[in-house]
Amino acid sequence: MAWPLNRSRWRKKSTESKRYFIFLSLTLTFLFISLFLFFSSFASSFQFSLLPKTLSRSHSTTIQCGPQTLTGAKSLAGERFIWYAPHSGFSNQLSELKNAIIFAAILNRTLIVPPVLDHHAVALGSCPKFRVTSPSDLRNAVWDHVMDLVRDQRYISMADIVDLSSVSPRALKIIDFRIFASLWCGLNMDGTCHGNLCCAISSVESTSNNFNSCRSLLSGLYGNVKQCLLAVEEDCRTTVWTYQQGNDGTLDSFQHDEQFQKRKKISFVRQRRDLYKAFGPGSEAEMAKILSFGSLFTSPYKGSELYIDIHEAPTDSRIQSLLEDIQFLPFAPELIAAGKEIAQNKIKEPFLCAQLRLLDGQFKNHWKTTFSALREKLQSLHGLIHIFIMTDLPTSNWTGTYLEDIASNTKSYKLYTLTENDKWVVQAAKRLVAAERGFSSGFLPRNKNGVCSPALLPDILLYVEEIVCSCASVGFVGTAGSTIAESIVMMRMRNICKL
Repeated sequence: MAWPLNRSRWRKKSTESKRYFIFLSLTLTFLFISLFLFFSSFASSFQFSLLPKTLSRSHSTTIQCGPQTLTGAKSLAGERFIWYAPHSGFSNQLSELKNAIIFAAILNRTLIVPPVLDHHAVALGSCPKFRVTSPSDLRNAVWDHVMDLVRDQRYISMADIVDLSSVSPRALKIIDFRIFASLWCGLNMDGTCHGNLCCAISSVESTSNNFNSCRSLLSGLYGNVKQCLLAVEEDCRTTVWTYQQGNDGTLDSFQHDEQFQKRKKISFVRQRRDLYKAFGPGSEAEMAKILSFGSLFTSPYKGSELYIDIHEAPTDSRIQSLLEDIQFLPFAPELIAAGKEIAQNKIKEPFLCAQLRLLDGQFKNHWKTTFSALREKLQSLHGLIHIFIMTDLPTSNWTGTYLEDIASNTKSYKLYTLTENDKWVVQAAKRLVAAERGFSSGFLPRNKNGVCSPALLPDILLYVEEIVCSCASVGFVGTAGSTIAESIVMMRMRNICKL
C-alpha cells in the first residue's frame, strides 16, 4: 500500500512541480550554452593569437585531398608524396632525412623535405624503454613547430643546409615543404623567403580552412582518408622496417621480457616488416597520395635496430647505390666555403679543434672525462698551440673550468671561437639563403617575380663550426658519444676541407 500512496503525493504537486522543473531546466540550459560559447570563443582567440593572421585554427575541418590552387593542380598532377616527423637535434634530423630518402626511393614517392627544427623542440622519447610519442602526436607537434618557424620568420630548409644534389633528381624527386604547403594546401609562406624563387610561391592568400585542412591531412589527425592519406601508426615499439630480407612478419630479436612488460604495463611485440610489401604496389597505401610517417630515427640496439634495418639491397642496384651515397651528405657549398675561409683568414695557422659538448643531456655529467681527453691531447703537443674551441658552454661560464686555464695560458695556447654575429658567419648566411638550394627541385610556378617579406638570416653557427673543425690539421678532440663529433670525424675522413 505504500507505493500507491507515494504516487498520490506526486500527483498532488504535479502542476506546480512541472512548472518549476521546466523553468529550472530552461535556465540551466541557457547558462550552459552561454558558458560553452564563451569558452569556445576564448579558446579560438587564444589559439589564433599563437599563429600568423592567415593561419588560424578551428574545430570544424573539411579535408580536401588535392592541390588547393590551380597552379598546384598543374604542377603536382600525378605526384605521390611521403612525409615524416623529424625531431630532436640536427644530427638526428639529418639521420631521419637519410632514411626518408631511402623510403621515398623504395616506394617511388616524392619526398617532402622539412625545415630544420629548433634543437629538441620536438622530442620522440626512448625506444629502448618503449616510452615514445605516438606517430600522430609527433606529426602534430612537428606541424605546430614548423608553423612557429614560419610565423617567426626563422624558416630554413634541410635542403638549404645539406647538399642533396648527389641524390636528387638522379635517384628520387624531392619537394621543399614551402612549395608543397603553398601549391597543395594554399598556404601563404610569406616570411620564409630570401629570394625570387621562394617569393613566387608565397603570394597566395591562405585561410583558416587551408591551414586546418593541411594540418589535419599531414598529421593524420582524423585517421586515414581513402585514396588520399595513409597515416602510418607503427613505431619502434612494434615494428622494424626492412627491405628484401625475406623475413616479413617474423619476430625481431629484440623483445622486452615478460617481467619488464608487466612492470611497465605494456604488451608490445616487435615484428620485422618489409617496407615495400607494406606500402608498395598492391597495398592499401598504393593509391594514397600522401604517405605520412612519424619518426624515422633508428640506431643499433642489442643486436638489432630500433626501427629501420635497411643497410643493403643486393638485388636492387638503384637502392644499393643510394644507400652508399647517403652515408655522407655534405653541407651546402656556401657553408663549406665559409669554414675554409675562417681557417685560412681568421686562424691562419695550423690548429687543433676541440669540440666540447658540456650542457646538453647526458654530457653535462661528464665534464671530467671530456676535459681529460683534451688535456691528454695538449700534453702531447709542443710549442704555441692554436686551438679552435667549439662548445655549448658560453665564454662567460668558463670561470673555474679547464677552459679558463688554457685561455689564461697565453704563452702556450692561442684560442679561437666563433659567434653567430661574426662577419664570416653572417656573410655565409647571406650567401646561403641567396642560393635558394631548397627550391632547386622544381615544382615552381612559371611566374617567378613574386614579392614578399624577407625572413631572418638563419642560425648557421653549428654547421660552420663543424666545417672549421674538419679543417684542423693538428688534430681533433671530440666529445665521446656526441653525434656532432661523429659528423666532424666523417668530414675529416672525407677530406672535405682541401686547403
